[in-house]
Amino acid sequence: MTNHAQHFTSALLSRLRATAFAVALVFALTSFPVHLAQAQTFTVLHTFSGPDGAYPYAGVTVDGGGNLYGTTPVGGLKDGTVFKLRRSSSGYTLNPLYSFTGYGGPAIPYGGVIFGPDGTLYGTTNEGGAIGLGTVFNMRPPATVCKTALCPWTINQLYAFQGFDGADGGNPEYGEVAFDQAGNIYGTTRNYGPNGDGMVYQLSRSSGGWTENILYNFRGVNGSDGAWPDHNVIFDSSGNLYGTTSSGGLYGGEYGGGTVFRLTPSGSGWTESVIMNFPPPGSNVGVYLQAGLIIDQADNLYGATSFSSGGYEGGSVFELSPSSNGWELTVLYVFTEDNSQGPVGNLVMDNSGNLYGATYAAGAFGWGNVFKLTRSGGGWTYTDLYDFTEGNDGALPSGDLTMDASGNLYGTTQKGGSYGLGVVWEITP
Repeated sequence: MTNHAQHFTSALLSRLRATAFAVALVFALTSFPVHLAQAQTFTVLHTFSGPDGAYPYAGVTVDGGGNLYGTTPVGGLKDGTVFKLRRSSSGYTLNPLYSFTGYGGPAIPYGGVIFGPDGTLYGTTNEGGAIGLGTVFNMRPPATVCKTALCPWTINQLYAFQGFDGADGGNPEYGEVAFDQAGNIYGTTRNYGPNGDGMVYQLSRSSGGWTENILYNFRGVNGSDGAWPDHNVIFDSSGNLYGTTSSGGLYGGEYGGGTVFRLTPSGSGWTESVIMNFPPPGSNVGVYLQAGLIIDQADNLYGATSFSSGGYEGGSVFELSPSSNGWELTVLYVFTEDNSQGPVGNLVMDNSGNLYGATYAAGAFGWGNVFKLTRSGGGWTYTDLYDFTEGNDGALPSGDLTMDASGNLYGTTQKGGSYGLGVVWEITP
């Protein structure tokens, strides 16, 4: 696993956990504007300092009022936080919604939170639960109107993974959950299952609780279907599910270079098929699909690889389009910086069909950058929107990007900022 996926040192964890949560529970906006080309402006909306969280792996979710919601896997009382950045005319103020303490409950959220059909927040934790293999949780605001900023939300553990018995998965990792029209929850776990290489699951309401249904177990090195689904799954217009695995498949050496897979409803179950193995022979698309997929209205899929096939460059952005002969792969852009790492979080598409993403460790300074791919003359034009410096602006953006209705772009960095613990940032057109 890359340095992006490594756990934090015990010394740093101890230092953060020893920090009193009572210190600075509400953090005001930290502004760090930098004017870019094309009249765009980069601004740091919040700098993490420990009690409010640290090292955000996931991106943020935006509500209709322009408020932002996200997670950190470290900081707070012990094992990470869920936070809200409340928007006002003067900027953003951080409100802590929940601080994870472990002790049998959810702990260490690597993935982000999203709003479910009922308007409340849903997410996963990579650890915690009955045997420490992660959970799916729901969060709701207080039942009565809160008159201060320090009103914690109520958390409900919907499911705890039981992967040690071989019949369940564990460690949901980085992806957000997804919902179908009936309100069922879908996601992936990176580890465990009968073959130890992860699975796709569904949670359905049952007798006042939630029941898990395993849709597919990956066979990894023992098959050609892939291994280690790190990210989310998405639906197409016909109700099929799509996702990625960061390893496995037909190509790329003993452990494979990753796959894009599809799960199709079939009778009472689901049928899995690999629609692309990485890297396809003769292609420069690269390997290691840690990022998930996004989909457009024509059911074209867009994703990214983190490394080149040789392992020394930063991967690529690609498109998969359905055709009469299966799926057509188009490489939209290849990152060529030596010793760099490409996107590990999801892309986002604007209303004009342009793509935006962030590399984890590429760009002018090697600490990641935000880029735009614009449709142009039958191809795509690459624009570097911002290069992180590991200073107050942040470093190593690992989460999914988010765009609001006005075209403002939001994300996080895992490190950097005034305290070195990551930031939330915005790029405005």
